[in-house]
Amino acid sequence: METTNLSGSCMTDEAEKAAQEAKSWGTKVTESAKNAAGFVGEKAESCTSAVGAGMESLGDAIRQREPAQGMLHNAGEAIANKLESGGQYLEHQGLKGMGEDITNLIRRNPVPALLIGVGIGVLIARMVRR
Repeated sequence: METTNLSGSCMTDEAEKAAQEAKSWGTKVTESAKNAAGFVGEKAESCTSAVGAGMESLGDAIRQREPAQGMLHNAGEAIANKLESGGQYLEHQGLKGMGEDITNLIRRNPVPALLIGVGIGVLIARMVRR
């Protein structure tokens, strides 16, 4: 009978060791995932800032090449202004600022946001069916 107790004790020790190793491995995986998510977030913010700078540059290029007057001048000015202001917004706010702005917009206008969400859902459902 002592042999049974010994083997039972060994099994308990092995189970505890396995549980500790699994917990340690889980902690390492979680930490790695957090680091990867942080890296991806930083890269996304960097890319967003770069897109913003590119939009500003494109707006400036349009402004330099537009005619001095007339309808094309007015259209070029409007496009250049929108590109530059959008680029500045992206460059300064980034993804985090955009998320906060969207959240605030939804909080101020919950019914239109819900209707837009339903509409997008219907469109996606129709596209998936085809």
